[in-house]
Amino acid sequence: MTTIDHHGHAAPLGQLDLRFGSNAVRLGMREWLAVGAVLLVVFVAAPMVWEQVEPLPTAADARVPYRLSNDYWQFGRYAARAAESGQTIVLGDSVVWGEYVAADQTWTACLNRQARGEKFANLGLDGTYPAALAGLVDSYGGAIRNRDVILHCNLLWMATARHDLRDEKAGPLNHPALLPQFLGRIEAYDENSSRRIGIVVSRYVPFMQWTEHLKLAYYDGQDLPTWTMDHPYANPLAAIRPSTVGDDAPPRHEAKPWFEQGIERQDFPWMDLNDSLQWQFFKRTVRTLESRHNRVFVVVGPFNEHMLSADSRAAYRRLAEQAEAWLKDRDIPYFAPEALPSQMYADASHPLAAGYERLAREMLEALPAHW
Repeated sequence: MTTIDHHGHAAPLGQLDLRFGSNAVRLGMREWLAVGAVLLVVFVAAPMVWEQVEPLPTAADARVPYRLSNDYWQFGRYAARAAESGQTIVLGDSVVWGEYVAADQTWTACLNRQARGEKFANLGLDGTYPAALAGLVDSYGGAIRNRDVILHCNLLWMATARHDLRDEKAGPLNHPALLPQFLGRIEAYDENSSRRIGIVVSRYVPFMQWTEHLKLAYYDGQDLPTWTMDHPYANPLAAIRPSTVGDDAPPRHEAKPWFEQGIERQDFPWMDLNDSLQWQFFKRTVRTLESRHNRVFVVVGPFNEHMLSADSRAAYRRLAEQAEAWLKDRDIPYFAPEALPSQMYADASHPLAAGYERLAREMLEALPAHW
């Protein structure tokens, strides 16, 4: 059997000069080990090095930018900084984050202003219902140890079977990557096994969390091949601007009372806490925080009772009483403020700036003396 050599001459296959047989690089065992060692160093070191390259915002009232709400690697950095600084950490959903207000008008910003110091850190994330918050604290909040923690309990997530994740037709969920993937079935969450495995692995691999951060922070949530297809003439490296990652956008919604927005009164049926899936996850979050030797203070509500029908308001108050009874039984300090004036709410559970000011004043009076 013959073939054509690099000079264009016929030659037996066994006599060919293999140096010209392929453009591939042939590596021996030592070379492969060296490549593996280099890749391992990059795999481990890249996220740690990037933390030095990309600074966190230094403003007293900094919060995770809305566009990074699914960036749990970045949340972990905020949590670590707050824990290291000795601040009281405030955890919760968009009520803590501040859906209708600027960063300097949030609950924690008002607390800091009234306490005359940078004592409170906003670790709220948009859309973190109790089941998602439990996963966030469990997998990405490990730095929160031996700290004072204020945990917000938003009972809105127990208003209906859909809110409680018991409706199979609930539609797309926020933060599916924070939900249990294999242990404990959630009716509203449907995902294939391959994706579930990838989610679980990423929780333990900082490199994967970091690459997800790069996608969300610099590439509009897209992987690099997709982004380059949408930006064929752009330099991918030029899109990386670490100094802008902490920039906070203006309020996402116009700051108007709920009744000026045309929101109608609601007739939520409300769940019984003994049957509520979200409540089980809320209790899990409390237990996780306590197991890490944090001192936990819970704020229940205040919900906008003004937009509830009479029957729904009565059912809500029974639910709130159940929550308070559990906290009392566990000897967990808590604060259950009265409903704010109607004009201080933007919707069912989000206060406007004046509402946060009032809540902060009342909460500072309710906090235990040693806080």
